[in-house]
Amino acid sequence: MGQARQTVERLQLGLALVRLRNHAMKSQLEGATAINRTAGRLSQVENGKGALGAEELIKLLDFYGAHGEDRETVLALGAASRKREQRRGYVDKLPEPFRRLVELQVAASGIDWYECGVIPGLVQSPDYVQAIMNVSDSVYWESSTQETGDRTAFRLEQQERVLEATPPKELGVIFTEDTLHHTIGGRSVMRGQVLHMLQLLERHPNLSIRIVPDSAENNPALGGGIVILHFAQKNTPITFASVLHGPATYYDQAEDTEPMRRIFNRVRELALSRTDTQSLLLSSLRES
Repeated sequence: MGQARQTVERLQLGLALVRLRNHAMKSQLEGATAINRTAGRLSQVENGKGALGAEELIKLLDFYGAHGEDRETVLALGAASRKREQRRGYVDKLPEPFRRLVELQVAASGIDWYECGVIPGLVQSPDYVQAIMNVSDSVYWESSTQETGDRTAFRLEQQERVLEATPPKELGVIFTEDTLHHTIGGRSVMRGQVLHMLQLLERHPNLSIRIVPDSAENNPALGGGIVILHFAQKNTPITFASVLHGPATYYDQAEDTEPMRRIFNRVRELALSRTDTQSLLLSSLRES
């Protein structure tokens, strides 16, 4: 059987199976043997280039000792990955969608991220993250100190896993200048956020942070955010419009990803250079 086309569902299935196999401390060969497959075949599935039959997947989950929500989620992803009909967007409505989003980001070879009016999640300072979650508490979820704390910790873990990945990823972060004027958590938090970005630029040469100035004309991405995940062995990226809360709608077909890539490229043309962006950030510090 040849390799199947990589889709969001197949990539998510493969990443989930790798996580469960590692948690069970089993080798790829051991997992493959448990379902009478070759290690090469299981490798294809783990890399998002194949699927397993329902019975095979059940045997594999039994071998890994997977139960509860993890098991149900993997079985649902398995069913989705076996579908052959063409579909446009894929809405991740399964439990813990943000964990699978992080797994996709960690697996990507590069990430392009644009936001209008808010600092992109990858470069938010710990205080800014906390402030964002505090603002969302009792609005996007029932008021809960535990929920807010868990979401804050999760965002910070996401940043570390992506920014400290080996080998380093190519990361292109762009946001609009007005973001610096939207106070989140107070002036000290915003000042700390600017310092945080300047420090990240010093520590991560693979990271580019650029700002679209207020003076830029005809920005085609006002009022929204775009994230593009690039994969080394996948010609078509995975894209989605960023959301503050709720499931993401992923796109992995060229008719959807190409317009989003063109929008990002246009925004990048409008943005200040890396050097001019650093100058603007330093200027904002002096004014704060």
